[in-house]
Amino acid sequence: MTIRPFLPYADRRLHTPAEPVAEITETVRMIWDDMIDTMEAMPGVGLAAPQIGIMMRLAVVDASEKRGQAVRMANPEVLHASVQLRPHEEASPNLPGVSARIERPRAVTVRFLNADGEIEDRDFVGLWATSVQHQIDHLNGRLYVDHLSPLRRKMMVAKSAKLTRR
Repeated sequence: MTIRPFLPYADRRLHTPAEPVAEITETVRMIWDDMIDTMEAMPGVGLAAPQIGIMMRLAVVDASEKRGQAVRMANPEVLHASVQLRPHEEASPNLPGVSARIERPRAVTVRFLNADGEIEDRDFVGLWATSVQHQIDHLNGRLYVDHLSPLRRKMMVAKSAKLTRR
């Protein structure tokens, strides 16, 4: 079990798109294992590789009540998003101490390379859908605060920095 440290918000890698994964290798599987351990230690419902400094398009999501149902994804992309939006209070360990209510599509269909190295299309609804979209944002070099106005984002980043210094 390996719990990886999170990059701070100011780290350039968090604001840079991650590189696609060509194939599922033993290294990718080990990274996913570390990501799941790190996600569970937060605790959280998802994690993208760039959050821990790995610039690969890898994500894990587990919004199950019992836990232990993590979906491992490489190169996830949204194929279809519902028109109906779902508000949710989002946060990130890369920007500790703050959160914001973000509206995202309530349901999405996502295509990704799964743990078996096969292309899979899967529907996600509710918190699962929110988490998948949140992780895809990370893979694209965006954080949830990028959905806010520039002023609100600046205030949240400053508040997080102040809390972190304490």
